[in-house]
Amino acid sequence: MESNEMTNTFDKYSNYKDSGVEWLGEVPTEWTLKPIRAIFQERNEKNNGPKTDFILSVTKDRGVIPYDEKGAIGNNKSEDIERYKLVYPNDLVINKMNVVIGSLGLSKYHGALSPVYIVLNPRSSRFNINYYSHLVSNPPFYKSLIKYCTGIMELRESLNKDEFKKLAFPVPPLATQTAIAHFLDQKTTQIDTAIAQKEKLIALLKERKQIIIQEAVTRGLDPEVKMKDSGVEWIGKIPEGWEVKKLGYLAKIGNGSTPSRSSIKYWTGGSIPWLNSSQVNQGIITHCDQFITEVAFRECHLPLLKKGDLVMAITGEGKTRGMVAICDLVTTINQHLASIILTSPIINEYFLLLYLRSIYSNIRNDSSGNGSTKGAITCASIKNFKIPLPPQKDQIAIIQHVETQSSKIDKSIALQQTQIEKLKEYKSVLIDAAVTGKIKVS
Repeated sequence: MESNEMTNTFDKYSNYKDSGVEWLGEVPTEWTLKPIRAIFQERNEKNNGPKTDFILSVTKDRGVIPYDEKGAIGNNKSEDIERYKLVYPNDLVINKMNVVIGSLGLSKYHGALSPVYIVLNPRSSRFNINYYSHLVSNPPFYKSLIKYCTGIMELRESLNKDEFKKLAFPVPPLATQTAIAHFLDQKTTQIDTAIAQKEKLIALLKERKQIIIQEAVTRGLDPEVKMKDSGVEWIGKIPEGWEVKKLGYLAKIGNGSTPSRSSIKYWTGGSIPWLNSSQVNQGIITHCDQFITEVAFRECHLPLLKKGDLVMAITGEGKTRGMVAICDLVTTINQHLASIILTSPIINEYFLLLYLRSIYSNIRNDSSGNGSTKGAITCASIKNFKIPLPPQKDQIAIIQHVETQSSKIDKSIALQQTQIEKLKEYKSVLIDAAVTGKIKVS
């Protein structure tokens, strides 16, 4: 919903005046403006002792959260937590290094966090913290702070705290602050609930798609066909007319390498695509962003993959390890990928792709204990993967069935994702209109 549509849907205040603040625009006449330092005081209480070992963090999507919930993003926790700042429930917390992308929020916790954060709390009860929480979480506000940041790294500029405190905030009458906060708490909760329901539906659709693929590549399309034991635990029973073959019987397995980055002749003017493990997330690899020279290809003894060859990510603890993709370009690979080049005409490359992607979880679990410091899949273990093998005409029928069913599900997922984006946009416009006085709420 556009801003103009929003303001036409709700009542407006009787009169407006220019705030003199670019991101704020006009505000209701009865609202005043005060510098941030007149509304908030900074909390600089040190965690001496330490007083708490409950460490917090701030993310752009989730606000203030326990550090242990943030996952493998951002900086690591310091060993010296006594130099950290204390934060209390209903404190506003701003990451001065990432504020312009929305790394800020209202704390629900008593804990400690890095000195890189600015911790604010209202100077008096005349300032409703929930209203100001919505205000600072408004993208037009926090994006405007780029003018007051300094630094040389994109998205890592440090906010100038003194300049920040001089900036003007609107101060509606307290009753209006409270009404706006209550309105937005209620509306954003409704919107977030609707988004969560759609995300749950997307997860169910993806699960349904996975089940369709797994059943098709292990049981075929005829529900009446007689079954037999495959002899493989994770495959279970397969149709009587199917075989089970080790992948090493059907394909040549190998991996690549990384030509020396210090050698100009290996990289400058390169024209041969060189894949790293992140490319497998494409599913069908159609493009590449790194290229090596013919000299590098020849001297480093790299494998040449053609269209239709498969690659598997074989290292790492992220979601990538165990993922498989098919090449739609001639390329070579680095050492974190295994090439799967079919040598037998009895298996279709797209059927193999469907099967290997369907057992992703099994591959992950089976490889979790390997490698010196992290999970790894060896070329030897890939050769020993057992593949259910239908007659070729059945492979083609299964591929076509999966494509048809997947296309229907993908369209449903895309529709839900579009609706989620519209809800997020509506939420953003609604917050901006309410906190800046463009609409009147009661």
